Amino acid sequence: MARSWESKEFEVTDQSTYLNRRKFLQAASMLPIAAHIPLGYGADGVLKTPQSKIYADRAPQWLAQQVAGAQTSKWVAKDDVTPYEHIIRYNNFYEFGSGKSDPYDNAQDFKSDPWSVEIKGEADVKGKFTLEDILKPHPLEERIYRLRCVEAWSMVVPWIGFPLSDLLKRFKPTSKAKFVRFTTLVDSKQMPGQRAVFKSIDYPYVEGLRIDEAMNELAFVAVGLYGDVMPPQNGAPLRLVLPWKYGFKSIKSIVSIEFLERQPRTTWEKTNAREYGFYANVNPEVSHPRWSQASERRLPGSLFSPNRMDTQKFNGYEEQVAQLYANMDLNRYY
Repeated sequence: MARSWESKEFEVTDQSTYLNRRKFLQAASMLPIAAHIPLGYGADGVLKTPQSKIYADRAPQWLAQQVAGAQTSKWVAKDDVTPYEHIIRYNNFYEFGSGKSDPYDNAQDFKSDPWSVEIKGEADVKGKFTLEDILKPHPLEERIYRLRCVEAWSMVVPWIGFPLSDLLKRFKPTSKAKFVRFTTLVDSKQMPGQRAVFKSIDYPYVEGLRIDEAMNELAFVAVGLYGDVMPPQNGAPLRLVLPWKYGFKSIKSIVSIEFLERQPRTTWEKTNAREYGFYANVNPEVSHPRWSQASERRLPGSLFSPNRMDTQKFNGYEEQVAQLYANMDLNRYY
């Protein structure tokens, strides 16, 4: 029996496209194996961009090759994948501006090479590691996850990356490590939102997780999407993806990971703790103070066809994460 996150190929692809593709494959049964891959997929079965590898061409060769070698995984949301253009052009990334199109408009010249990540705090292995040091030991895979924004819109994104737990275990967190704090780059020359006169948030952007949340099998470090290297407006070169939480928890362009004994204060908690809690789990039963979270607008949509649907608790991943919050009052710990 398929689980809530799993699907057959036609459930993440337009069904008519899927059926037409099958007819084509049957007619082409004498072609080489590589030709038996569905339209939009590579020989590895990973979704590819509808265009050329736009961002891979700008990335270091080793990174482009590692992303290109990503394999499929069991994590496939039972939803249509959001079109590529919507994923790369509709974002919240305040470092590049507060409008939804600002990240795309302002991030195209962003330089993420060279890049390093500093590991700090309650761990036996600490120091500054290059992006290649961080990524090289990890085979990459594609996971098609639902993404639910706290603003009540959503997407379905084919990410490429590896489990966060695999990364954190390399640094041997000590018994004192109860939380993990993540920090985004500060570079006002490249990120115009950071030098704006009127800022919505303070920088650097900080997010945090309990250590057991960070070690959950769903928690993911993403370095690409749609078969391509991560676009800068989506959080290049590496970001978190936490599909059971609201999108602002999935911090982008990470430069620091710190293991802590005490719960860190996150950026949105500092900005408005009444509206943005530390946990930020998707929960249709707990409204935002200014709007309901009972439903969401799935992109793409329009004024006359908003594509609205009911929101699922934990964004449909309750089976994988509900045990993390057993005996917690989710109305209080939102």
